[in-house]
Amino acid sequence: MSFKSGFIAIIGRPNAGKSTLINALLGQKIAIMSPKPNTTRNNIMGILTTEDTQYVFIDTPGVHKPKHELGRTLNKNAYVAIAEADINALIIDITQPYGSGDEFLLERLRGSEVPCLLLVNKIDLLPKKEVMERLLQWQSVYPFDEIIPLSALKQENLNELLSVIRSYLKEGVAYFPQEMVSDHGENFRIAEIIREKVLFRTQEEVPHSVAVVIENREDSENGVHLQALVIVERASQKAILIGKQGSMIRSVRLSAQKELKQLLGRPVELELYVRVEKNWRNRESKLKQFGYRELEE
Repeated sequence: MSFKSGFIAIIGRPNAGKSTLINALLGQKIAIMSPKPNTTRNNIMGILTTEDTQYVFIDTPGVHKPKHELGRTLNKNAYVAIAEADINALIIDITQPYGSGDEFLLERLRGSEVPCLLLVNKIDLLPKKEVMERLLQWQSVYPFDEIIPLSALKQENLNELLSVIRSYLKEGVAYFPQEMVSDHGENFRIAEIIREKVLFRTQEEVPHSVAVVIENREDSENGVHLQALVIVERASQKAILIGKQGSMIRSVRLSAQKELKQLLGRPVELELYVRVEKNWRNRESKLKQFGYRELEE
């Protein structure tokens, strides 16, 4: 059997399930997840290599109406993934009605000449009759090459999805070593895990205003010692994140430390510091410093 390979952009509105799907397909966590919109801020490649196929999935930020320079950068990077992919896969939350955000994404896809799949996620949350009714609506608005119902959370129909994707991939070489599962290194994943713990514990504007930078890492026979900086935009957000007598930041630290121990396979000592950088989401120099670089088409 011939070897096939290619890049599959997973695109969609915020909270459609992009990261959940890629983690499920790879059988491990390479992208953080939370109920907060725009949890994903970088294009992250998840690489699945089998005996006859290398699937390079690109987890993209949820396309949204930007309020800051950061949001504009995230949208631009999602558009770059659409333009460069071998297959575009639009994932939707079938429990949400079709809206203007969906139409905006479809307009972006109309200019693409590569196959476009519709991944209908969260089918386990609606009666089959309602799922079919909404599918008919989606069929009427865009000529998708394939429509695949699935549940990323419950891992339903994922083998069928891989089979369909493979049928559209071309013969090619493996772009990455077989053991490689992501294009991002350990320190990126460490920073993202810390940010995920903040997202789960804070509300309103705080989660959207947070960035995490690994300041120092020391590896030894006894484990890993990490110092990380958590960035916020206002002093009031810093106070919330630290919490009464340091309770909030301690909770974030302990939760992150536990997961990082699993990721790194050894004991982890984590130190967290909180710093205010006013309006960093609108400052290009800070966006680059914190790892949010705009990709070139």
